[in-house]
Amino acid sequence: MELTIFLFKAVAISLTGVLAPGPMTAATIAHGTRRRFAGAEIALGHAMVEIPLIGLLLIGLHLVFRMHAFQIAVGLLGGVFLLWLGVGMLRQKPQLPSEVKQINRSSVLTGFVLSAANPYFLLWWATVGLNLALSAKQLGPIAIVLFAIVHWLCDLVWLTIISLAAFYTHRGAGLLGQNLQRGILLVCGIALLFFGGSFIWDALKAFYG
Repeated sequence: MELTIFLFKAVAISLTGVLAPGPMTAATIAHGTRRRFAGAEIALGHAMVEIPLIGLLLIGLHLVFRMHAFQIAVGLLGGVFLLWLGVGMLRQKPQLPSEVKQINRSSVLTGFVLSAANPYFLLWWATVGLNLALSAKQLGPIAIVLFAIVHWLCDLVWLTIISLAAFYTHRGAGLLGQNLQRGILLVCGIALLFFGGSFIWDALKAFYG
């Protein structure tokens, strides 16, 4: 019973982070216009960072995440990556079916890098996520495994819904499909530039503050 209550709590708290608009949402929409399950691929890349991270947090990595210099470095690197990704989206042309394999690879990589280079993601895990992980640890190894699974399932389901919606919206546009895809890439590219700029701005403020 205690484990069940904890898992419901974990899902509720996880969803507050999962549903918040951010660079991963923008990237999922952009990739989703070209591949319906891009959200699942991005979630896979995200899990490649997140699942090992839970274990590392439990052995003390959260102390590194809270270091001022580490947060500044991640903010600067993450901001530069988001600027690069945003510019790439603004320059990108609608994809052809023959290019699906590359999209698949880049979707997983996008999920991985957007997680590893996001200072707010790491800070969430060093605070809120760490508290959940420690609560799971008190309930035993099975609780830790189930916590990791249900948390990732929140990401998987939500990002898949986003990419499916983007894909079928684009596909249902008929002859206007390419124009719609260009419009979505434009909006998502600008969003990523904004997030990248804000990452760098916050890091510079922390550095000079």
